[in-house]
Amino acid sequence: MSSNDIKYRRSPRISHLPQKHDDYEPLEVGFNGASFSGAVFNLSTTIVGAGIMALPSTVKQLGLIPGIIMILMGAALTETSIDMILRFGRASKTATYSGVVADSFGGFWRTLLQICIVINNLGMLIVYMIIIGDVLSGTWSDGVRHSGVMEEWFDEHWWTTRCSLLLFTTVFVFAPLISFKRVDSLRYTSALSVGLAVVFVAITAGVAVVKLIEGTIGMPRLMPEVVDQTSFWKLFTTVPIIVTAYICHHNVHPIENELKDHTHMKSIVRTSLTLCSSVYIATSFFGVLLFGDKTLDDVLANFDGDLGVPYSSLLDDVVRVSYGVHLMLVFPIVFFSLRLNLDELLFPFATPIAYDNRRFFLITLALMGFIFLGANFVPNIWDAFQFTGATAAIAVGFIFPAAIALRDMHGIATKNDRRASWVLILLAVSSSTAAICSDIYSIFTSDSGIKS
Repeated sequence: MSSNDIKYRRSPRISHLPQKHDDYEPLEVGFNGASFSGAVFNLSTTIVGAGIMALPSTVKQLGLIPGIIMILMGAALTETSIDMILRFGRASKTATYSGVVADSFGGFWRTLLQICIVINNLGMLIVYMIIIGDVLSGTWSDGVRHSGVMEEWFDEHWWTTRCSLLLFTTVFVFAPLISFKRVDSLRYTSALSVGLAVVFVAITAGVAVVKLIEGTIGMPRLMPEVVDQTSFWKLFTTVPIIVTAYICHHNVHPIENELKDHTHMKSIVRTSLTLCSSVYIATSFFGVLLFGDKTLDDVLANFDGDLGVPYSSLLDDVVRVSYGVHLMLVFPIVFFSLRLNLDELLFPFATPIAYDNRRFFLITLALMGFIFLGANFVPNIWDAFQFTGATAAIAVGFIFPAAIALRDMHGIATKNDRRASWVLILLAVSSSTAAICSDIYSIFTSDSGIKS
């Protein structure tokens, strides 16, 4: 073994990638640490992905008041869980989420966490590609065909099909963006991504306010409508979606490791969650206000018809294109932590992936191939959200941080930490169980309905 190999070998306790103050040769000349604003944009982009699209339908089911309360509660619980893994990470002198878990419970549980992160991120990236495909080439919802912008602009051709457009996006958009080896390199695309999400919210809000003034729409339902057992159990399927909308724990340590000043991380988390929850509440309120009971699981599908305002067709296209580009820019930030965790899962003692170009290329290629195939064969994004939200996302966002605090290997947990941990575990287990049971119940009732 050469001296260089020994120099670059890592322990599972240290960061997946070189940090600002380590002894590795710099990956980027002149890099002096990530800024506060860059970290806020990267973390906010990790959070505001497809959740902004799914939450209007979620709030429609819950009712406006419970829905907004759940969004705020999701933000508060996410801040609590992230604070736990950061504090226990510093106490255990580890620079990764998986390292904190390994310090508390050992290698098996570290591996389990990494598997959960891989499952969650793979599911989310497949969802992102599905939505991008819906925007560009169209989708079916409740037996109705919703045309994509490329079909509307250029009619149907082989190059406007879903597969062709997703392949083009993968080669010319995703491939360059996922080739960066530092998360801070994505700060500008992340800032643009957040800006495009705000454009989506602003247009939705503007159209809703105009129609409200004209009296063509009314106030949305404030409380849930429960008419039978199916509608009651369906309320619980919304919880994993809200949890999934805030999952960013897998990117917290990579972002912190590149900061100029690590003490800013708590403020960065709080700023990002405030920004994202504001965007979520605005999107949910104005989306449900605008479309009411006709709000679809994919609210973008609502923007393919006459909105009842001047320049409706133009606004439809701006909303869908801006949100499609937004997701294209979210994709690499989530892919970043997916690749790191899969690499550490498969090669826990190898050299950092940033210094092994061959492994970096092969893992990137394999992941993109799997995501591309999944995006072309997963039929329903609601199913994907429920699956990842009810299992891996809840484990990553709630169960592991709470278990770390309850284990308290370094004696730093407070009474509030322990109380919050039990609340996190109770909510995680109850909502996950209810959501899974509801999904099973829906499958059997739909099957019996078909047979009858």
